Amino acid sequence: MIIKIILLVFILLELSNVVTLYFFPGSKRANGVGVFTAWENSKQFPEIHDFMRYLVNWVAGVKLIFLFLLGLIVVFADLNLQRLSLIALGFATITFFWRLFPLVRKMDREGQIQPKNYSLTLGGMILGMVILFITAAIIGT
Repeated sequence: MIIKIILLVFILLELSNVVTLYFFPGSKRANGVGVFTAWENSKQFPEIHDFMRYLVNWVAGVKLIFLFLLGLIVVFADLNLQRLSLIALGFATITFFWRLFPLVRKMDREGQIQPKNYSLTLGGMILGMVILFITAAIIGT
């Protein structure tokens, strides 16, 4: 049951991000892109802002596909597949530290993100999720 609960909480958390990206992309909540100063700055250049909007909506769309598939796993998959899904989520999520974290940390250090040190908060949250996924997969039922 713990595995289903963790998967459902993750789905709700990510769904809030999808709603934010689709309808309130400039928000500084729910991992909206408003934390990046480049978001507001891009509005001075319509071509660049349109490209940024395209990428934000693309990310939201990919997340939505992923969430529907994860929802099907919660509803229809057996315990073993749910456990493997948590392990897959853990490994997929940890890739954040390969490309995204160094970039967001650089932007944070250069004052391109508000609030300051948001990258550390984001990194800590993502590391916590990875630990939760792997731990639940190992001990959960």
